[in-house]
Amino acid sequence: MKIKTSSEYIASLQAIHPVIYYKGEKITDVTTHPATAPHVRAAAMTYALASQDKYHELATATSHLTGREISRFTHVHQSIEDLIKKVKLLRVLGQKTGTCFQRCVGFDGINAVYSTVYEIDKKYGTQYMDRFKRWLIHIQDENLMVVGAMTDPKGDRSKGPAEQADPDQYVHIIKRRKDGIVIRGAKLHMTGAVNSHEILLMPTTAMNETCKDYAFICSVPIDAPGIAMIFGRQANDSRRDMKETIDVGKPSFGIVGGEAVLVLEDVFIPWENVYMDGETDFAGLVVHRFAAYHRANYGACKTGLMDVLTGAVTYLSQIQGTAKGSHVRDKVTEMIHLSETLYSSSIACSAEGVPTPSGAYMVDTMLANVCKQNVTRFHFEVARLAVDLAGGFIATLPSEYDLRSDEVGHLVKKYFSGVSDIPVEDRIKIGRLIEAMTGGTAMVESMHGAGSPQAQRIMIFREGDLSGKITMAKTLAGISSRKNG
Repeated sequence: MKIKTSSEYIASLQAIHPVIYYKGEKITDVTTHPATAPHVRAAAMTYALASQDKYHELATATSHLTGREISRFTHVHQSIEDLIKKVKLLRVLGQKTGTCFQRCVGFDGINAVYSTVYEIDKKYGTQYMDRFKRWLIHIQDENLMVVGAMTDPKGDRSKGPAEQADPDQYVHIIKRRKDGIVIRGAKLHMTGAVNSHEILLMPTTAMNETCKDYAFICSVPIDAPGIAMIFGRQANDSRRDMKETIDVGKPSFGIVGGEAVLVLEDVFIPWENVYMDGETDFAGLVVHRFAAYHRANYGACKTGLMDVLTGAVTYLSQIQGTAKGSHVRDKVTEMIHLSETLYSSSIACSAEGVPTPSGAYMVDTMLANVCKQNVTRFHFEVARLAVDLAGGFIATLPSEYDLRSDEVGHLVKKYFSGVSDIPVEDRIKIGRLIEAMTGGTAMVESMHGAGSPQAQRIMIFREGDLSGKITMAKTLAGISSRKNG
């Protein structure tokens, strides 16, 4: 691996020059700008763990393409053990950063595309897999961070891609040339885009024959001509922009994943980086597989965040002198119970994984959807319990400026103190951490990341094998199976 450490990752970002806007102005260095630097540091943790003996086995893998050691975030799952190791790694990273570390979308995109293009080649005799393998070996050897780009703006959602008044509401091919394709459109909610090296573009939905120009997969460097990003705002980002520390809640790492709008204005893609072109019957498959991989992740990374919240509120209870209360212990117990239940869901869909025709392993899609559905409930309940136990002071805390003030700092310290042997600053810091991890942006991502709750419910109903369950019930009830009429 060329990039082996967090410092090498940061240096690699300084060597490229993507076009990024934030609050109407260009960002020239994502590694130092206060809006993006925390997200860079969170992603850097994925590189740092690989060099630590304790986590080396989780954070690395052996490439089935080259036999060389690679980052697990560039690996194609070859076994159930690989799927489970991923889950364990994501929980650790959630614990270490308390936020999104941003490499999962590209990771899941790599795995979904790998198995899908294999099946396209088998059906149509295309050579997409050879192209994709060459690109993937480059990603593995360099240890590049890939942003998976799937979500289109969608415009009028009552209409399909080819029916839009504005065709750019879905990324599409506007020209096919001898040397490649030219694409236009945008992708929304691109986690980690501003601090990635490459983009892997995929369809956003199942498509029919009218959508051939929209049904494609390709890769492109993040700083290619025609690509621009607009970095999104997050809750309390003005505190971060002013380089405040305590008031930010998590001084080292971002609140969520650093999402951006990814705009593609007539971007050229050479044929060697095109891995699907017009095979509309496979658009739904790559979306289905990507979604299942990504939904399985949430039971791991969000469990790591829930672990941090549980620890934070337990420590705050000790500071406030309430830790021994039976109601406090009961609520903390429930937080632990919900966290471990969610984690077991992520482990389960990995343990029930199966090989695809390509040989790459796929999670159990039903259990992956159940896992993500649980995230939309359990993470919110853990956050609610944390806010319940923390008390109202986290919403009305004076700023760090007041704490440091010569005029009123002593009053803040006096009236926000807890038990005598713990500094008041600890109470404020842990309160701000709870505020940051239970506030707007963080919880919106838990609800809508990897697809909104209804998307999982559709898949759960679809894959629920209701006819099989009816047969079980009829058999036990002694009802003969017969055709109606």
